[in-house]
Amino acid sequence: MSSIYETTATHVGGRKGTVQTENKAIDLQITPPDNTDTDSTNPVQLFAAGYASCFSSALDIILKRNKFLKAEPVVDLTVLLVDDPGSESPKLEVVIHAKVKNISQEDAETSLQQANDYCPYSKAVDGNIDVTLNIEVVA
Repeated sequence: MSSIYETTATHVGGRKGTVQTENKAIDLQITPPDNTDTDSTNPVQLFAAGYASCFSSALDIILKRNKFLKAEPVVDLTVLLVDDPGSESPKLEVVIHAKVKNISQEDAETSLQQANDYCPYSKAVDGNIDVTLNIEVVA
């Protein structure tokens, strides 16, 4: 299998450290999710940002492939860190709420499922993380 894209991020410092991508486009202070420090981020936020960006891009590609050129997708993606009964560590859950314009609800739901099948993040978490999909047609 050939690689389409590759990147590396390096984290130093444990629960209160820094993370940086090789091109330094990301260079952030990292704290645990329960920290209230507003000048830093946490791994859950980074996962949400990456997944939301990937899913929104996938939905946009699918809508264009399906000839819905004016659908203008917006994706809100929530990552929840929840207790995992029977485990010492928590687990993640994801809720994806998309909004689109100029499309029927049925076509929106079909496109949402196709985007979920297409998105590399969705493929990566399939069977590992509970993901709830919602789509709303807005004016």
